Amino acid sequence: MSDPSPIRLALVDDDPMVRAALRMMLGGDSGIEVVGEATNGEEALTLVPTSGAEVVLMDIRMPVRDGLSATELLLQRHPRLKIIVLTTFDTDDMVLSALRLGAAGFMLKDTPPARLVEAVRTVAAGQPMLSPSVTAQLIAAVSQPPTVESDRSRAARAALGSLTDREREVAVAVGRGLSNAEISAELFMSVPTVKTHVGRLFTKLEVDNRVQLAILVHDAAE
Repeated sequence: MSDPSPIRLALVDDDPMVRAALRMMLGGDSGIEVVGEATNGEEALTLVPTSGAEVVLMDIRMPVRDGLSATELLLQRHPRLKIIVLTTFDTDDMVLSALRLGAAGFMLKDTPPARLVEAVRTVAAGQPMLSPSVTAQLIAAVSQPPTVESDRSRAARAALGSLTDREREVAVAVGRGLSNAEISAELFMSVPTVKTHVGRLFTKLEVDNRVQLAILVHDAAE
């Protein structure tokens, strides 16, 4: 049986040394091929689609066009693209902005090489990927007390209000970052039952993965 095709990856970063380091870390892996590099978000709008990339590592702070703006435009035009936002710092607002725009992951530049390879493979397979510190910040944001009500928070609360009590308990648990096994133990449910509830939540709330569900729970708590 022939080996599967390598994952096609594009790098977008204004620092040539960072791009070189990423190329060495990722391009050397037999399952990943670096097919293009861009030096800013504006350049990425042209390079990424023509490179045939499936996954993009996107820096946030760049000249001409920043990574968040480029992520938004690329996903509007190419919704099947998977973008991992890569940066030297993480804040609640930045994490949530990137994920709301549709980014498939948010990783820090000091992430170990093996973890970056794992992230590229994970998002290429259709699952979100966050660094541990980003996950912790997202969970902390979910736990913050309510602030001024917004249209988004009203819509999120209305969506959660359409759930059964049990579904809402599972949704909140997912928003806290719990695994299916942890939810099973906390809510005294079997793991298959938890999986069934999570699948039903994806359908009812029109989300694609656990990160989007966590964001919706966060929005309802604002």
